[in-house]
Amino acid sequence: MIELSSVADFKSVDIPTDPGVYLYRDVQGDILYVGKAKNLRSRVKSYFSSIDQTPKTRRLLLHIRSIDWIIVNNEVEALLLENKLIKQHTPKYNINLKDAKTYAYIALTREDYPRILTCRKVSFKLETFGPYTEGYTRQDLQRLVTKVFKLRTCKTMHKRACLNYHIGNCTAPCVEKITKEQYAEQIKNARQFLEGKFDKTLQVLEQQMSQASNSQQFERALELRDQMASIRLLTQRQIVDNERRFDQDIMVFCQEGDKIRVVQMGLCKGVLLGKKEFTFDCQPMVEQEFLKAFYAVNQIPREILLNKPCWQDSDEKVALEAFLYAKRLTSVTLTVPTRGNKLDLVQLAEKNLQSSLTGNNILVDIQTALNLPMLPRVIECFDISNLGQEHVVSGMVRFTDAKPDKKNYRKFKIKTVMGQDDFASIHEVVTRRYRRLKEEGALMPNLIIIDGGSGQVKAAQTALNSLQLNIPMIGLAKENEEIHKPNSQQPIQLDKNSHMMLLIRQIRDATHDFSIDYNRKRREIQLRNEFKTKNTQQ
Repeated sequence: MIELSSVADFKSVDIPTDPGVYLYRDVQGDILYVGKAKNLRSRVKSYFSSIDQTPKTRRLLLHIRSIDWIIVNNEVEALLLENKLIKQHTPKYNINLKDAKTYAYIALTREDYPRILTCRKVSFKLETFGPYTEGYTRQDLQRLVTKVFKLRTCKTMHKRACLNYHIGNCTAPCVEKITKEQYAEQIKNARQFLEGKFDKTLQVLEQQMSQASNSQQFERALELRDQMASIRLLTQRQIVDNERRFDQDIMVFCQEGDKIRVVQMGLCKGVLLGKKEFTFDCQPMVEQEFLKAFYAVNQIPREILLNKPCWQDSDEKVALEAFLYAKRLTSVTLTVPTRGNKLDLVQLAEKNLQSSLTGNNILVDIQTALNLPMLPRVIECFDISNLGQEHVVSGMVRFTDAKPDKKNYRKFKIKTVMGQDDFASIHEVVTRRYRRLKEEGALMPNLIIIDGGSGQVKAAQTALNSLQLNIPMIGLAKENEEIHKPNSQQPIQLDKNSHMMLLIRQIRDATHDFSIDYNRKRREIQLRNEFKTKNTQQ
């Protein structure tokens, strides 16, 4: 490991030219960034010698105090090691995609009388089968195993037989309706089935059905026949599902200022499954880094269609495909199509990406029309809701990049204002909201919208002034959809049907609905409490 007192010290660093992984560390020794390279010296040198660096890279360089590296045999090994180290250390400046979906397993507990359940993590306390990427398939399979092999599902061994026993879905080992050896045989057959040995299970069941029929146990024979039919139906459907499993992804990239925007779309035999959108800070080879991070936590298809190469040469492309192969265990192809149906698919994804960029263009229009100092990526809006003199509340919504940010919606119960006074109520909630953000050092909005006219806007502006905050603010009056600014005598009248005004009205209406819903819930709570009190007194 080489320690640096400044970026200039890099000139004296002797880094090998072998393929490998490099690690940048801060003054505490924590890993800031992990990267791979075919030539370690050349790759690391590019960080310190380039003049035109992205803002994110410049921030990274300011904190680097040591460089470490690990030499490997080839670029594929470097990719695999890089992926492992990123998962292990989650460095601040790498793209880290959390798995949006943890696939579930079917499990058997390691008890004297094992029970069947669903779990999301592998544990030494459980015997797991899976994972199952399709929830419906897993649920059907688990129900079938429970029904066919009559396994217990109860968390505790009850002192009397439960409903599952009475409807024929359990042999009730809890009340010794079956011996331990007999239940172990049920578990053995269930395990065999969950391991995918369907044919063997069917053979066993068919032998049992013949024996039951020969013994004139016709009800048992019919039950076994139905179980076999259920297994055949499930296995046939699994084959169909496997044939329909999507085998293509489309991934398109677009740079917008200092940001990279990505749209990923999955296809199942040409049928679109949906799309995901991502935005990242620009940095060297960010497209390749995103590709590796995304498929570290998502299912890898047979083919990935791209709108641009995320590799520098053919050797690097081969290494990327080998890296994906090592994770999928079958071949993966990276393609940048130039014609035909595959190009049509890429253009479809680009159209979706362009659609998401339209929201950003609307924000530019808002910035221009309202003469704002910054692009209003974060907009917060307030509305007061009351019913007469009671239940005065406020709702606040936040939109980020022209989309609802529901995790940051907030509700306020008015505390300091008695009766119906919209101006004082707005003053209170604006003060409470931004005093807290100021104390926490949290992100402030680029624009505040008040549902109301000049009076409400002036009250809100007074609140901001008392906190010594300078945040652009407007009010939107419902009657004529006019925009009021704090220091303007005349309202601004913009085209009501423009994309810009439609977004502002959408934000205002969302706030109005949110605050009314909160008001309604508080009234319902009061009515329930009054009803309970009345019944108690009686």
